[in-house]
Amino acid sequence: MIHLISFQLKTLGNYLYLHSYFSKLKRELKLTLKTAIVHDWFTNYAGSERVVESLTNIYPDADIFTLVDFLSEEERKIILKEKKPNTSFIQKLPFAKTKHRKYLVLFPLAIEQFDLSGYDLIISSSHAVAKGVLTNSNQLHICYCHTPMRYAWDLSHQYLKETNLDKGLLGWGAKKILHYLRIWDSTTANRVDYYIANSIHIAKRIKKIYDRDSVVIYPPVDINKFECSSNRENFYLTASRMVPYKRIDLIVEAFSQMSDKKLVVVGHGPEMDKIKSKATYNIEILGYLPDDELKKYMQKAKAFIFAAEEDFGIIVIEAMACGTPVIAYNKGGIAETVFDGENGILFNVQTPEAIRNAVARFEREENKFDSNIISQKVQKFGREIFEKNIRRFVDSKTSEFFGKKPDDRILV
Repeated sequence: MIHLISFQLKTLGNYLYLHSYFSKLKRELKLTLKTAIVHDWFTNYAGSERVVESLTNIYPDADIFTLVDFLSEEERKIILKEKKPNTSFIQKLPFAKTKHRKYLVLFPLAIEQFDLSGYDLIISSSHAVAKGVLTNSNQLHICYCHTPMRYAWDLSHQYLKETNLDKGLLGWGAKKILHYLRIWDSTTANRVDYYIANSIHIAKRIKKIYDRDSVVIYPPVDINKFECSSNRENFYLTASRMVPYKRIDLIVEAFSQMSDKKLVVVGHGPEMDKIKSKATYNIEILGYLPDDELKKYMQKAKAFIFAAEEDFGIIVIEAMACGTPVIAYNKGGIAETVFDGENGILFNVQTPEAIRNAVARFEREENKFDSNIISQKVQKFGREIFEKNIRRFVDSKTSEFFGKKPDDRILV
């Protein structure tokens, strides 16, 4: 009888131990909670989509939500691992494939229609409205913020002028819509538990607009796809989407006044005709080029020129990964990656004259730039480091939320 009682107590002890062990294990495995990834829209493979590509690498079982999805099958394979995302009602509206931005006023309503109540962890990749999804107090929402909505905030007046909506009845309506978007954007800032900014520049904007702190984790750059080269040819390069804020027009104007210097322009977009009209015989406009072709130009150019106030500037990092020095506007995220006299030349105002002066200075100091050093210093922006940093941050915050102590160091 004593042996039986002893056996039963031992069995009960083992059961309690195992129950405690598996309960602890279950808590620790909370890092594999049901996860949703929310992104504004999928229409091409640009900087914000590269972040989502990494998020689906880290969380392959996550479900994906977006306003519209018009990716090619090849892009979907890379970014979403061939998954079909959950889309909003905007997907089915007329001309949504090419004119989805025309439905801007509907974006807040559309993003709030997603039912995420069955998810524990929500990670939003937001440059417009993705951060505004509805969540409850039992859910953890982490936002990777590429920027607060540009056209609603600091580019509002520029946006109205460029679309000829700064006057008249239509202009009044557009201003009312942007006013509504600003109110919605502000009031939804607290739907996010933690913000990650893609640069110190954006962290400051998040603080200014949302009054929220954020941690900076620079976005992923596929550094390993760019080989350093020291064989330079006698031309300068710029490459970008041809939209107004990229200021390709300023670069073309500057080189139209430097007939002895060759400029190669790569990119396409609504500003193409305007830019072509400013080009002189020493400026070659190539339009869109596949990545491999663009890389060859990056490896051969004397310098890469960039005149935009950018949130981060992935293409600038890619150029430097090729060992190419950069001549750039000293504002935004670029000021965090290009250092005057070390890996490039910075200019302080967005004018053709400032670009001409920067090019002249570059040619006086050209021999001081070492391609190998330039390339080595941008290795810290690689995708692998980004994914380690994101995983550590999310694990840290998930653990605080669900009860486990992790390593929350960020690699630099």
